[in-house]
Amino acid sequence: MFEKLLVANRGEIAVRVMQACEELGVETVAVYSDADRSAGHVEYADEAYNVGPAPASDSYLDQEAILEVAERAGADAVHPGYGFLAENAEFARRVEEADGITWVGPSSDAMEALGEKTKARRVMEAADVPVVPGTTEPVESAAEVRELGAEYGYPLAIKAEGGGGGRGMKIVRGDEEVEDALESAKREGKAYFDNESVYVEKFLEEPKHIEVQILADNHGNVLHLGERDCSLQRRHQKVIEEAPSPALDADLRAEIGEAARRGVREAGYTNAGTVEFLVEDSVASETQRGEGGAAAEPQFYFMEVNTRIQVEHTVSEEVTGIDVVRQQIRVAADEELPVAQADVEIEGHAMEFRINAENPAEEFAPTPGTLEAYDPPGGLGVRLDDAVAQGDEIAGDYDSMIAKLIVRAPTRERCLERSARALAHFDVAGVETTIPFHRLMLEDDVFRAGDHTTKYLDHEVDAADLEAAVDRWGAPEAIGGVDGERATNELVVEVDDRRYEVVVEDGLPRAAASAERPNGGGEASSNGGGTQVAASDAVTAEMQGTVLSVNVSPGDEVGGGDVVCVLEAMKMENDVVAPAGGTVAEVPVSEGDSVDMGDPLVVFE
Repeated sequence: MFEKLLVANRGEIAVRVMQACEELGVETVAVYSDADRSAGHVEYADEAYNVGPAPASDSYLDQEAILEVAERAGADAVHPGYGFLAENAEFARRVEEADGITWVGPSSDAMEALGEKTKARRVMEAADVPVVPGTTEPVESAAEVRELGAEYGYPLAIKAEGGGGGRGMKIVRGDEEVEDALESAKREGKAYFDNESVYVEKFLEEPKHIEVQILADNHGNVLHLGERDCSLQRRHQKVIEEAPSPALDADLRAEIGEAARRGVREAGYTNAGTVEFLVEDSVASETQRGEGGAAAEPQFYFMEVNTRIQVEHTVSEEVTGIDVVRQQIRVAADEELPVAQADVEIEGHAMEFRINAENPAEEFAPTPGTLEAYDPPGGLGVRLDDAVAQGDEIAGDYDSMIAKLIVRAPTRERCLERSARALAHFDVAGVETTIPFHRLMLEDDVFRAGDHTTKYLDHEVDAADLEAAVDRWGAPEAIGGVDGERATNELVVEVDDRRYEVVVEDGLPRAAASAERPNGGGEASSNGGGTQVAASDAVTAEMQGTVLSVNVSPGDEVGGGDVVCVLEAMKMENDVVAPAGGTVAEVPVSEGDSVDMGDPLVVFE
């Protein structure tokens, strides 16, 4: 076993890896950026080293700096977590080639074979695993995409080869959308995964997103730990995951699990990974129907392999009792998996709720800020993975995740009930979160029935219901407001020994409180990304972020709703639009600039 392991990541996944190391008797090394000096993963580690400024490109993605820390600290293993360098085969190879350091993950060769989507498709085809129709080579030009549109029909999905979590993925519904979508997918692939290569496949409109957790050691053992249902997504990013899937029967479950095993065997894959599939009810034609006109069985198609641990590995752990991160470390140390496939049993049901600093009422726009209150739930069947505490700053430099709430129960129905109890007792103040959304879903008939697809949230859930959920269950405000209302404070008092929660107006007009905050006097205008506030003569940033592109110049005439620039905040690419038509007088920002909340992006005459 290793003596000292460096975690090349941050946040809750870094703490999760460190917890497994602690149980195995392995010392841990953290790396951190200037923005994370007081972060939870830094405090948990045995040692911690600064690797650069806040931008991930200058710190967590700096391969040289991380390898230097590993050597300086005397680490004999590196675990990448997820995100950042976790699926970077070049970094894995550099760790493999470093003297006395072991990479905790699949080999760099296997990562190249499966991590790049076009290569993965070829491997899966060789293993007789069905794949979505599309390219097996990178696509270079808009003309190629249009040719594929003519061949397969729209919609198409343009995907970054190194992508995941919906980043670097753009949906194209016609020839006119190809240019912008292609450039955006390449840009996100380069920014997040240092790989601008993209491929194209047919976009399935109403699938279930099913993934299979894999563990494989160096001794020929390959396990699958059942499947997870990750179909509830917004903008192609998962928000609630569960195991097992309520949509699969025993036969389809076994078929998909074995297909995942065949695929990773074909690639010579070891360590942990996830094989992702799309499952869709076929639109049964006359030739697809069986005897008596019965519809065809649901079909599954390989989508991609994530060559790393995933955010939602937790639900697989809960229903199998197998510590996936512990086994990652053991496999990297050349130990054998402790069980055979026949010994893997799925017991009970588990759900994971991503608690993100986002406002569901503003199309899940990020809401960076300070955790004025943070009191997560506990009790039977409740697990929390986090790396934050009350008073911590949720900055805009990285993703918006605060914590993961994982709930387990004997049945799905009991899991829904227990989840409702846990979420009702998850208290957060200072930032809006996805908690109101999760509570709404637990009352939603389609989700409760398990009939939701990847499109359900974006296409079927009413915005008014999300707004009502935030009004009902959203983070309490200590001060502030709009339209001259009075600011309030929540207090607890006792009268005749009985406890009451009361709201007290403190006399400070809400409009005045708002004026003290950035953009306090402006009129808000959102296009869904929640990234701009229109004052009388300017569009300003609603949050800290990085300017990815500027689409206008002084003198340009723009119309209301036109995209004037693209702002990246908390790993989300957001279009910033003009709230009304006008003439551009000034553009005080350039591509690559970092901006703070309230900074002007485009000024109008």
